[in-house]
Amino acid sequence: KELNVGDILEMIATDPGSIPDMQAWARQTKHELLEAKEEDSVYRFIIKKTH
Repeated sequence: KELNVGDILEMIATDPGSIPDMQAWARQTKHELLEAKEEDSVYRFIIKKTH
C-alpha cells in the first residue's frame, strides 16, 4: 500500500534493535517518528509520512 503525505503508519516489531533502527531510519528519510514504545517485549512505532 502506498501512503500519502500526512498519513500515519503503525509498525510493530519484536526485535529490541528496532528502536535505534527506527530512530535512524526516521532521521535519514526525514519522516516523523511520533511515538516509539515497548510493552511486554513488543515495540510499537507510529510514523508520519512527511513527503
